Amino acid sequence: PQAPKKATHLSINADLLSKARELDINLSATLELALVTALKQKRREQWLAENRDAIDAYNEHIEKYGVFSDGLRSF
Repeated sequence: PQAPKKATHLSINADLLSKARELDINLSATLELALVTALKQKRREQWLAENRDAIDAYNEHIEKYGVFSDGLRSF
């Protein structure tokens, strides 16, 4: 998204910062991408935790009764 940028202060390992600068790595873009990835992963973990009971119940139902198309598919 095109949300406004906000300045912040971070502490970064000096060796990593030096290497990133040598390779002309855009720290802001790299951090944003890493945060997007981390947020997606955390949301996924949270969703799975919140829905664990329903997922387990569904899986038990499928194990016991199968799915409606079991007799229809040819693979």
